[in-house]
Amino acid sequence: MIAILCLMENNLKIKLTVLDQSPVRTGGTALEALEESVELAQACEKAGYHRYWLAEHHATTSYAGSAPEIMVTRIAAATEKIRVGSGGIMLSHYSPLKVAETFSLIETMYPGRIDLGIGRAPGGDQSTAMALAYGSKIGIEYFPTRIADMLSFLGTTGSPSEVFKHINVSPKPENPPEIWLLGSSDQSAHYAAQFGLAFTFAHFIAPQGGEKIINYYKDNFKSSEFNASPKSSLSVFITCAETEEEARRITKSRDLVLLKRAKGERGPYPSVAEAEEYKYNEQDLQIIEYNRPQSLYGNPSQCKKILTRMVKDFGADELVILTICHDPVTRQRSYELLADAFQTI
Repeated sequence: MIAILCLMENNLKIKLTVLDQSPVRTGGTALEALEESVELAQACEKAGYHRYWLAEHHATTSYAGSAPEIMVTRIAAATEKIRVGSGGIMLSHYSPLKVAETFSLIETMYPGRIDLGIGRAPGGDQSTAMALAYGSKIGIEYFPTRIADMLSFLGTTGSPSEVFKHINVSPKPENPPEIWLLGSSDQSAHYAAQFGLAFTFAHFIAPQGGEKIINYYKDNFKSSEFNASPKSSLSVFITCAETEEEARRITKSRDLVLLKRAKGERGPYPSVAEAEEYKYNEQDLQIIEYNRPQSLYGNPSQCKKILTRMVKDFGADELVILTICHDPVTRQRSYELLADAFQTI
């Protein structure tokens, strides 16, 4: 049976999950990025991670994962025990029935291993969002209704939309996939609490205010057929290396990514050499410093202390680890070092 990594300090136990955005690196291809995701999933299963989640991004040269449901199936087939899921499906673009059918089918194929994480972010720019919604007049304001319909298709209650009440999802697995709502705002926390779903807060997107948002979720949680009590996780970008100096050096690539993003520039993930050769002005350095909380790093001991403190501060039940490095070997090593820093059960 696979060992599940847990923080084991002062009786604190927390499961660790991987969030993979399938990054395309400078000099690499989208196919290589997807192959590297499969290899990383296998390594992380061996290291003892509990879940492996695939993100959704559209119309970008930065990430290759535009259809996480396909990669969930691919990685579930390439692994044995680790839970695999979406982190997440951008439900605002899609039919709730189609999402319910897709993940019911995957859960039927890999029973007890599938997670369905949903979100309301566009996963791309406004034009891309419009293209994904082509022909639909249902806007983001109907997102709660989409959630309600999707849950009714996956669960045992009747659909809140009268016209759909006689629809039956097929195949219907013995148990539905585990459902999470991902977000970086109190609005997402509100939806998760209202519908009785597990909630993941994206610290790597919004490094401030997460404690209050998770507390709000817990305080307002309503039990459902999917969860009797609140369940939360914290998604953090962190790079682990043998030494603090090496971790900081690797993270320079992330600094450049966030800087370019602030300028509206997108592209493949840069190498450390590219980051070191970039001509930074004073304003650039100020932006990098401002973004520092979004990119944590350290040696194994430091990373363990950072994450342990965050778990306590946020009151999260699980940790979702996002690490991106230009070198896929370095990225895999970061996850392995982090795993080695924690005891297993």
